[in-house]
Amino acid sequence: MIRFFTAGESHGPGLTGVIEGLPAGLEVGGEDLASDMARRKMGYGRGGRMAIETDAVRFVSGVRKGRTLGGPVTVWIENRDFRNWEQVMGADPAPEDGVRAVHVPRPGHADLVGGVKFGHRDLRNVLERASARETATRVALGAIARKYLSLFGVRVTSCVLSIGTVSFQGPSEELWNEPDILRERILNSEVFCPDPATSSRMVEEIRSAKKAGDTLGGVFEVRATGLPVGLGSYSQWDQRLDGRLAQALLSIQAIKGVEFGLGFEAARLPGSRVHDPILRKGEGLVRSSNGSGGLEGGVTNGSALVVRAAMKPIATLYTPLPSVDLRTGQESPASVERSDICAVPAASVVGEAMVCLILAQAFSDKIGGDSVEEVQAHFQASCRLERERLHPWETA
Repeated sequence: MIRFFTAGESHGPGLTGVIEGLPAGLEVGGEDLASDMARRKMGYGRGGRMAIETDAVRFVSGVRKGRTLGGPVTVWIENRDFRNWEQVMGADPAPEDGVRAVHVPRPGHADLVGGVKFGHRDLRNVLERASARETATRVALGAIARKYLSLFGVRVTSCVLSIGTVSFQGPSEELWNEPDILRERILNSEVFCPDPATSSRMVEEIRSAKKAGDTLGGVFEVRATGLPVGLGSYSQWDQRLDGRLAQALLSIQAIKGVEFGLGFEAARLPGSRVHDPILRKGEGLVRSSNGSGGLEGGVTNGSALVVRAAMKPIATLYTPLPSVDLRTGQESPASVERSDICAVPAASVVGEAMVCLILAQAFSDKIGGDSVEEVQAHFQASCRLERERLHPWETA
């Protein structure tokens, strides 16, 4: 079973990630992670922290000579900004000097609830771990999971559909089916929207928010192609793949909504316009639509996985909202930490990583093995069974 964990604080020495359950012999190296790590730093509206950090990933266990060993794989990402925060964030005992302490919680952030939960008087003890800086580790681990998914021919791609009031209907189905072309168009956009006109309007929306000292959220879409029938299960509630994917995406900082396929629109349509007809084409079965987003009963049905996530505006405002100083009980503007104006493009990359990780878990659950050779043999056998079971009339 594939599992993963992260550790580290935003301004601590660095971030650590561990993924275990990968088969031995999987080819993986720093260059496989570099592209995703770079994309997470991109996007118009990001803050100054991205200019400081290189986010280079170092393997510290589980990989030798470019191949996994079968044990836990551990990655390390240095926080270069730690050199400016060592006196504040160092692990060695030191007297409290109040430097960079936080006592005024930000509405919409974990500051207040974390302080109450863990009994922290200095809310920096909360925000350092709650920070979205942690997602750098998720992207690194997601890139490793992407390499595992490549064994099965799975491709995972994302793009931004809306920022603030500016929205885009989404790429055509033809373009989604050309992931390399789509990815090139996405990377040519400052906000990861493949439509140039919409992209320009999104940038203007972010500029306006910055002038007002405000922040913006938006929506991104993630698609996975090449999935077989049968990942996930309806047998237990926590095995349903849509539930696992939704939980993973909602665990990303500031994500407040997730939908699959038609999503909330399905609630406004009759069933005849929601469900995907099953048709026979030649010797196979096809769907004439994909309103389900590739999942039925919590199980993949062979169509593309289509999932969208809604991100709220970032909680740190440069024109801060009212709050209360917890030392004095007096009303005070919320504290201000260095932050982004809009991080929806970066969130789309994190969303991709989480989808890769959950799909990797689902593949491992169904056709896992101790080595790449075993996994590939199990997958080929599974594909043969799938083809037979999709043509029951041939053996009736």
